[in-house]
Amino acid sequence: MPRLSEVTAALDALWPPELAEGWDAVGTVCGEPDAQVTRVLFAVDPVQEIAHEAVQLGADLLVTHHPLYLRGTTTVAASHFKGRVVHTLIKNDVALHVAHTNADRADPGVSDALAGALDLRVVRPLVPDPTDPDGRRGLGRVCELDHPLTVRELAELAAKRLAATAQGIRVAGDPDMLVRTVAVSGGSGDSLFDDVRAAGVEAFLTADLRHHPVSEAREHSPLALLDAAHWATEWPWCELAAAQLDEISDRHGWGLRVHVSKTVTDPWTAHAASAAPTPSGAPN
Repeated sequence: MPRLSEVTAALDALWPPELAEGWDAVGTVCGEPDAQVTRVLFAVDPVQEIAHEAVQLGADLLVTHHPLYLRGTTTVAASHFKGRVVHTLIKNDVALHVAHTNADRADPGVSDALAGALDLRVVRPLVPDPTDPDGRRGLGRVCELDHPLTVRELAELAAKRLAATAQGIRVAGDPDMLVRTVAVSGGSGDSLFDDVRAAGVEAFLTADLRHHPVSEAREHSPLALLDAAHWATEWPWCELAAAQLDEISDRHGWGLRVHVSKTVTDPWTAHAASAAPTPSGAPN
């Protein structure tokens, strides 16, 4: 059985910490380096529900995409919800390791998994990593469809293939416009609009799109925008990451049992479609 330090070294080789943004917090959050690892759980969010799932599963290591502590803290007291997560994990000998923006930029990474979930053919990174001579790493992915789809059909495909959430898929743009090329970016993507326009694609699938950036983007070009739930765009990476660790385990003869959490930790829990008439007249 491998030690935690051996497993995390393998994970860091998949998603090098130096690829992470300067503001990010990746790597091992808690865990004894010499502890043995037999079972690993992958999840998007290091929340209490996932910590309990790791304990109930008997996992020795929890790997999440989102950091537990993205900003500095002076306490891990259990009176705070993040402190309770730390206490739960440590008391039950569960290590926590985070791969965030380093997994976004990796090859393959978060956006490759998102493209794969939709059967999109990846052409190149949306924002290439200048340190990668092969031009395969970077943020987002520019993709091609095997055959054109309307924006409406692409949204329906995303709603069918991505994990179900209360939000579903929102669309900005002409639902009947044909799409042959699409950019994807797991997680929040409205900071990438300039790169998406420069890529010359017809549609962009991402998450957390806000009113003003979307309104301005629609004024710039006929680019169609598909807004999925943040959690749903990143969950496919968990399956990709688990498969990568499985392959490493087999190669080294570690015999790890690797699991992917199917617990939906998207914070939105319900959705009500608009039914009110269109507002008219001057506002009060």
